[in-house]
Amino acid sequence: MRVPLSWLREFVEVAEGATAEDVLASLVSVGFEEEDIHRFEITGPVVVGQVLEFTPEPQKNGKTINWCQVDVGEANGGVRGIVCGAHNFAVGDKVVVTLPGSVLPGPFPIAARKTYGHVSDGMIASARELGLGDDHEGIIVLSTLGLDPEVGEDAIALLGLDDVAIDVNVTPDRGYAFSVRGIAREYSHATGAEFRDPGIRPWGELQQPTTGFSVAVDDAAPIRGNIGAREFAVRVVRGVDPSRPTPPWMVSRLLLAGMRSLGVLIDITNYVMLELGNPIHGYDLDTLTGGITVRRAHEGEHLRTLDGQDRALSTEDLLITDDSGPIGLAGVMGGGPTEMTASTRNVLIEAAVFDTTTIARTARRHRLPSEASKRFERGVDPLIPFVAARRVADLMVELAGGELADEGGALFATVSQSAILLPRGFAAGVVGVEYEEAEITGALETIGASVDAADDGWWVTPPSWRPDLTDKWTLVEEIARLHGLDRIPSVLPVPPSGRGYTALQQGRRRVSDALAAAGLVETPAFPFTTQEHNDLHGSASGEPLPGIRLANALDGHASFLRRSLIPGLLQTAHRNIARGLVDLAIFETGLVFAPEPGEAYGTDFIPPLGQKPSDETLAALNASIPPQPRHVAVLLTGNLTPRQPGHPAVPAGLGDALDAVRVIGAAAGVEIEVTQTRRAALHPGRAGALTVAGEEIGYVGELHPQVSADADLPGRAVVAELDLDRLLTLAGERVVAASLSTFPAATQDVSLVVGVDVPAAEVRAALVEGAGDLLESAALVDDYRGEGVEVGRKSLSYALRFRAPDRTLTAAEATEAKLAGVAVAAERFGATIRD
Repeated sequence: MRVPLSWLREFVEVAEGATAEDVLASLVSVGFEEEDIHRFEITGPVVVGQVLEFTPEPQKNGKTINWCQVDVGEANGGVRGIVCGAHNFAVGDKVVVTLPGSVLPGPFPIAARKTYGHVSDGMIASARELGLGDDHEGIIVLSTLGLDPEVGEDAIALLGLDDVAIDVNVTPDRGYAFSVRGIAREYSHATGAEFRDPGIRPWGELQQPTTGFSVAVDDAAPIRGNIGAREFAVRVVRGVDPSRPTPPWMVSRLLLAGMRSLGVLIDITNYVMLELGNPIHGYDLDTLTGGITVRRAHEGEHLRTLDGQDRALSTEDLLITDDSGPIGLAGVMGGGPTEMTASTRNVLIEAAVFDTTTIARTARRHRLPSEASKRFERGVDPLIPFVAARRVADLMVELAGGELADEGGALFATVSQSAILLPRGFAAGVVGVEYEEAEITGALETIGASVDAADDGWWVTPPSWRPDLTDKWTLVEEIARLHGLDRIPSVLPVPPSGRGYTALQQGRRRVSDALAAAGLVETPAFPFTTQEHNDLHGSASGEPLPGIRLANALDGHASFLRRSLIPGLLQTAHRNIARGLVDLAIFETGLVFAPEPGEAYGTDFIPPLGQKPSDETLAALNASIPPQPRHVAVLLTGNLTPRQPGHPAVPAGLGDALDAVRVIGAAAGVEIEVTQTRRAALHPGRAGALTVAGEEIGYVGELHPQVSADADLPGRAVVAELDLDRLLTLAGERVVAASLSTFPAATQDVSLVVGVDVPAAEVRAALVEGAGDLLESAALVDDYRGEGVEVGRKSLSYALRFRAPDRTLTAAEATEAKLAGVAVAAERFGATIRD
């Protein structure tokens, strides 16, 4: 809201020396946000001059200029010769003269210069050149504005160009502040200055004629039970002259407030809206047919609004109609056929209070935000329409030469505000400040509320212009802001005692920290993908899977919740590679959505607000959503180590993905086994299933070349994805690591010949099981297939390390444990020791 200071001073005492910055600081202290300060971009000397004589001089280009002698006063150099191209003035007229040294909006500096064979010692100004309007065809003749100033007088002050406007941000709950009246009231709250309410007038002046013009409301489809119009005041002014100029003081105030001057009749309605906060609409009375009815639109109705657009109406739209049909979108914009024009002689003034929800929906439905809808949808003081209608009528009589007719119509409504109980001690409990009782009641009475004592507090009745005050919390907010937000202590809240993170939360953090420490970068992604990616990466076979489709997707091409983290990593990799970052090692931990086949999810039940839901309600809500396990996934592509002098680049490969899996396992506290498998999204022969304690919890492998190409990856990429929640659950509680044995280890190797289709991990598991507790580690060191090994079989070599916690092992004890492991492998897989 932009408020000129000269206008503000009419309703509240502002100190003589107070600057715009001072006024803004005061408003900030009561909770408003400072936006800007607006001034006219003009500096003097700009003075009143009188045309003493002028000589028309035709030019070769067909244009005729006037060589003028203009008296600007002895203090400004007396008579000056000025060239002027306008012809709408005569000898003796008083005009606005911009002397050399002045700067007009643009910026446009004025200097004495030679033109058309003369030295023009200044410029006679038009409204457009001064920034007062769009009229550039003629200069400002002050007598036509009702002004007769002294020659040489400062024209900047005369035309209100020395005014300045403050601009504050008005939050949606403070609709009353969208007016000079509201801002003046708030400045009074901030400074204690005397406030003169322009909304208070003697009822004798406001008594509304109820004959001569019918007004009715026919609302068969109220929104939320609220009738479209609560109050509706109509006044008639006859005999107006729309050609009269708008006074300079009004033009300058409207411009500083952000509105252009559009003619005296429209300017008056805009001026009163800004002053009182009640939007006003004026109709050309002679274009109306019959009386006015406020109703909802009928199916198929249209209306041409003031902006020239033909609008198809909704049955929820609230209309102003006469016997001919719709003549305006109530509270949003008037209709074109009944607008006030240069030929208007009789005006019907409308001031009303409309339902906030209806106006907000209509403005958004038609994409038609307006100054009127901005105020109506936030709530207008229901006691102000009659004041506003009379104020417009008075100004039309004064400025447009009209006569207030004794005819009109009105719709009256009972205005009542519900009292709110404010308990003693409640404000202190909410804000943390021990307010005195006088401070509490004083603040509430200051904002216009009535306060009555109760046994345990006060009954507070908010004023009519504050529909945002609905409960005890909003009352406390008023008390806090009026007594200064700086009184609220800055105290850090004390967290409730607890046991810290759960075991699962600790495990997730350990895994993320370990991957980051290993050099991978965490890259969270949106959980949205396509059904095709869900099928490809969510299952081993690539067969269609059930998915959760979004009802209102941000991206129509990715309208499903993900079943895997890999699609998000692929998108991240693609974006980075497109920007030249081709060496990537990234990971993500996040939820995936895995609906069960045949299950229906979702619910229309919404628990009531303001009460704790029961265990049964929570169970029903949980059952309405699909399983959402947390996964961890990694992707590596490009070079793991860049090229260096003497060393070639080392590309990321499957072994590096396996290393990332080992990092995850170590952080979780489990040993992850890898066995060969096949997946639709992975390269055949380069895919492994990840298991813990015999349960599959993920996979690792190289992406299929076609999948990499579809993701626009320039080379090979390796990935791994694990069910992190299940992994941590299988890990169980972490225990303190056992003490290391101080006795030496006994090492032995063994090479076992098995069928080529036997997984090396299963052979290792057999060795570990058979060797017993003495076996400390078993690592695959070689997989040989070739000369000396039968076709269809392979030789797997394992490095074994044995150690006892209480003695030094002998070679015989180590050999015995090794052979026990070999025996189990032989029993399960027909393994033989390679000679």
